[in-house]
Amino acid sequence: MKPNSLIFLFALFWGALCSAPSWGAGMDTVSVRTAKGKKAWTVELASSGETRSRGLMFRQALPDGTGMLFRFDTTRPVAMWMKNTFIPLDMVFADDTGLITHIHRGAVPESLDVISSRGPVRYVLEIIAGAADRHGLAVGNRLRHPWILPVN
Repeated sequence: MKPNSLIFLFALFWGALCSAPSWGAGMDTVSVRTAKGKKAWTVELASSGETRSRGLMFRQALPDGTGMLFRFDTTRPVAMWMKNTFIPLDMVFADDTGLITHIHRGAVPESLDVISSRGPVRYVLEIIAGAADRHGLAVGNRLRHPWILPVN
């Protein structure tokens, strides 16, 4: 094999490795009961400043039924953006009890527009764009996950 071919293969492999999601590390399930029934997503967890800052940046794909669940240290207004995010997303904002308070549908890839939680939240679920409508997610539904304490 020619040296240029080896360099090309290495670069191709390295690029795929760097952009591949780290599915499997810090994975869990979040579910929501909607008017259409219960839906669960396999999610990557983002609870540190580093994982929240990186989010789903640089990913080339997000399989249906997967996403990322962000947990913030305190319940507060949150602002998100799509810088270096190549996948259109739905962002589901929830308070400390998991109550969905706002859904931003169809966040535009690589947009620098600020996406507001429109009030204090503790959690954000990012899923592939269109999934919120497809599965009937609505304000007033509740995220279920071990991070979120059950409501009486």
